[in-house]
Amino acid sequence: MKRKHEQNRSVLENILPSHVAKHFVEDATSVSKLYHESRDNACIMFATLTGFDKFYIECDGNNEGVECLRLLNEIISDFDQILDREEFKKIEKIKTISTTYMVASGLAGEESADNSHVEAIALFARELLFKLESINMHSFNDFNLRIGINVGPVVAGVIGSDKPHYDIWGNSVNVASRMDSGGVAGRIQVTEEVKSILESIGYKFECRGQINVKGKGMMTTFFLVATGRL
Repeated sequence: MKRKHEQNRSVLENILPSHVAKHFVEDATSVSKLYHESRDNACIMFATLTGFDKFYIECDGNNEGVECLRLLNEIISDFDQILDREEFKKIEKIKTISTTYMVASGLAGEESADNSHVEAIALFARELLFKLESINMHSFNDFNLRIGINVGPVVAGVIGSDKPHYDIWGNSVNVASRMDSGGVAGRIQVTEEVKSILESIGYKFECRGQINVKGKGMMTTFFLVATGRL
């Protein structure tokens, strides 16, 4: 029974954050209840692989597109491996939507006063850019990443019972998505809130100016340039 319990927990932790999986494992009645939690200071990142739509074709030479998907899977898997590193343990992968990679931090209710979970997202974003440079070099491609980051309150929850899915919702998530979709390939675009947090610990930014953000109107955004830690 103990072995079965550990197996069940391992399976749950592959599809749910550890603190959420623990909740379901320890409370047998929780399966039938709606699981939700609010976080006041989550950091959300969207990273979209640009250029893949032009790369993807279906023809006999690439097994009707399968080889293109194989490369996409390798890229996403490489991103997952980076996320497994100890310095990024505060970050949770939320999902992959087509060629967009979504993660968030500060979801376990352990946000530190020094906002280290926000810095972890910034460092992770830079690591993704570095990794893609290496992938391009070895695969002779010119893919790029368009990255957007925001910070703020979110509601998190698990939807479904047969195939439960953990996700986050809220205006902060929408703005993070707009930082990506309205961003520039090869750059990390952030909101003023993210800039204020990271600038206080030595990160450098370039002001992009105001852009029109759907649902928010005109917003001043910034590009992450560098820091002594990167």
